[in-house]
Amino acid sequence: MRVLIAVTHLLGAGHLTRAAALGRAFVASGHDALLVSGGVPAPMVRLSDVRLVQLPPLRVAGTDFARPLGPDGSPADPALFARRRALMLDALADFAPDAVITELFPFGRRALAAEFLALVEAAQARRPRPRVLASLRDILVASAKPERIAEAHERVARLYDAVLVHGDPALVPLDASWPLDAGTAGKIRYTGYVDDGSRTVPAATRTGVLVAAGSGPAGLGLLSAAAAAARMRPSLGWRILAGHGVPDPELAAIAHGLPEGTIGRARPDYRSLLAGSALSVSQCGYNTALDLLATATPAVLVPFEAGGETEQRLRAECLAGRGLGRVLPESELTVESLLRAVDAQRQATPPGPHGIDLGGAARTVAIVEDLFRLHGRPEVLGQAPVPPPAREEGFVAPFESRGLNVVARNGGRESARLGFVALRNALDEAAAGGRGVRFWWRDDDAVAASPALDRLIALAEAHGAPLLLAAIPSGIEPSLGERLAVAKSVSVAVHGLAHHDHAPPGEKAAEFGPHRPLDALVADAAAGLRIARARLAEALLLPVFVPPWNRFAPDLAAALPGLGYRGLSAVPGPAIPGLVRADATLDPIDWRGTRSVRDPDTLLHDLAAGIARDPSRPVGLLTHHRVHDAAIWAFVADLLAVLRDHPAVTCLDPQSLFSGAMVETGAAASNLPVSPAARTG
Repeated sequence: MRVLIAVTHLLGAGHLTRAAALGRAFVASGHDALLVSGGVPAPMVRLSDVRLVQLPPLRVAGTDFARPLGPDGSPADPALFARRRALMLDALADFAPDAVITELFPFGRRALAAEFLALVEAAQARRPRPRVLASLRDILVASAKPERIAEAHERVARLYDAVLVHGDPALVPLDASWPLDAGTAGKIRYTGYVDDGSRTVPAATRTGVLVAAGSGPAGLGLLSAAAAAARMRPSLGWRILAGHGVPDPELAAIAHGLPEGTIGRARPDYRSLLAGSALSVSQCGYNTALDLLATATPAVLVPFEAGGETEQRLRAECLAGRGLGRVLPESELTVESLLRAVDAQRQATPPGPHGIDLGGAARTVAIVEDLFRLHGRPEVLGQAPVPPPAREEGFVAPFESRGLNVVARNGGRESARLGFVALRNALDEAAAGGRGVRFWWRDDDAVAASPALDRLIALAEAHGAPLLLAAIPSGIEPSLGERLAVAKSVSVAVHGLAHHDHAPPGEKAAEFGPHRPLDALVADAAAGLRIARARLAEALLLPVFVPPWNRFAPDLAAALPGLGYRGLSAVPGPAIPGLVRADATLDPIDWRGTRSVRDPDTLLHDLAAGIARDPSRPVGLLTHHRVHDAAIWAFVADLLAVLRDHPAVTCLDPQSLFSGAMVETGAAASNLPVSPAARTG
């Protein structure tokens, strides 16, 4: 893909830093990325192989975002805006992107709305039309005027395919800072936090207090207080870093009387310094918070709040609520209050593992890849739109939907009410006839510990539902095994090798499809099992093959037993000699449309009809915890509650399921092994 990211940072460099990190992630995944930057160049921001178009830069005085200043410091005039807009449109035409990402707009940058709208509307008019996405940090500053919020929602509805929120809702959901309407909520995709820094191992022995005050002059108050504190208590070992946007004369005045080296400029090895520090004192911008999370450094947080800014204060309080820092409001900052906060935090218990998702860069790439893969190159001028290819991880026969893709509201509960009545009736009829209904659960695409995985495991444990977690071998991180070691009734299957699409253009996505030689497929399947065994404990791993996108070449299946696999799980298909086969039949995600929950009423009526026709056929629930929104989580929780409480339902343990006799997925009844401990109700 070719991905264009448009960003204009007006105060600090955080927006540009995050946008550049996304660009590098796209390049690292084999794509081409172009960054169109409209703010002042920042020397600390790494571009690597990301292309750059630098517009005539804008900045602001103080926090007056409504009146941006041009390169010479005077108010930006219409001619400057026209030049910027022309350069932006030229970049769009020359680069011909497959995806256009606007950073913060339309939720912010109202003063630059004309140029952002020109870019997005020009993108919409192109054929083929690129995907258009908004890119947001975890927390926004909402206008006090409802009409401005409504204006942003209208632009999202009219112009945008998705809204990427670079945060973890387990720490702070977007609606904690911005009132979402239903349409916008349906387009939200949480990516996790975009960590721009390198992985750093905390030092065994930490010393000193490291102070950082952002990249611009907004941190002058914190710099002055820290310098005064360093004069009063030099024994604490202070190191104070100022952003490159702080003028030299002001920095020299602040440093007056301090030992050489106490105050300096921001450094590229800041994270390494932080990992060796006993305590951090900083504001609480997006990237600063990530540095603290990555290094597990005790922190005093002095959030920037001038001009009515609320973003940093909310983030700081969320971190403090998890024991990850101590908040010192900017309005209460004095030398004395800073020293009291430093002393208190030095005596506090060091923060433990936080579990906050820091994998947002890779997840952003995956989301955009999925949008491109699902929709392909959109309609060509003069041709009818091509329907998106079916994603066969979706709901499949025998409980086939009748084509109703309705976005569920209120977590899907209202829309599902009648459907659950129908489901209970079908279960009651099965019980009355002395027939049991077997249920099992598979979740795909696991790679690492995350808040979403914690939520999945907690849901499974709360409902007594054993879980088969399909993990992507090449992506398995140590944290996955560590998290699963303390989980109950979770087994791991082999989800292909790398979840890479090898299908030719125009074909449905497949990693193990018939498009490659059988020898290559067999080698990759063998490598997947070998890597999974090397990275996960033997007690966790089941030698069960789960092909990405549920597609595989028929010849490959016959080779799987010889590679050491004893099971196969995809979508319903024929039995394979030498393999236990158990397939997914119910996927609640609307992959083709909203990517939220499909119409729950339709799903549940179809499920009830399938049970009435053949209660002996197992119900295989398929979920994808990494992309669940609130509506999907709610639907799955409600479904599990109904199944758990009904005496007709038996929940199958994957450990027993894939160690028994071969499972037939055709019309014949299946003889599935049942773990007595797994029976619900």
